[in-house]
Amino acid sequence: MGFKPVAAVAAMTIAAACSSSAYAHAKLEASSPGAGSVVEVSPNEVRLQFNDQVEPAFSKINLLDQSGKIIAPSKVELDKSNPKVMIAVVPKLGSGAYRVQWSTLTRDGHKVKGEFPFQVK
Repeated sequence: MGFKPVAAVAAMTIAAACSSSAYAHAKLEASSPGAGSVVEVSPNEVRLQFNDQVEPAFSKINLLDQSGKIIAPSKVELDKSNPKVMIAVVPKLGSGAYRVQWSTLTRDGHKVKGEFPFQVK
């Protein structure tokens, strides 16, 4: 019995597909306020929803004003009904441009981070 290239390629493809999904990094799927949104009233909290469970002890959400000053570094909590959602309470905001910066450690052990703007009318 000789080497079967088709079977070897199929086995490697299946192994690669399984391993890539196991090591995929979490991604931000949604936020409130939304990225780039203009909201009428100050939000009470920032909610970030990921495609994988996050570790709150290694997660952070900062809110910055338009000059880049951190307004609200906040302790991150998970939504009690969904461990893929991080929540940070924010103070009442006046009209202006703001930026949310976030970082988290996901179950796969990888640190991910990002940021997005929003505006309060």
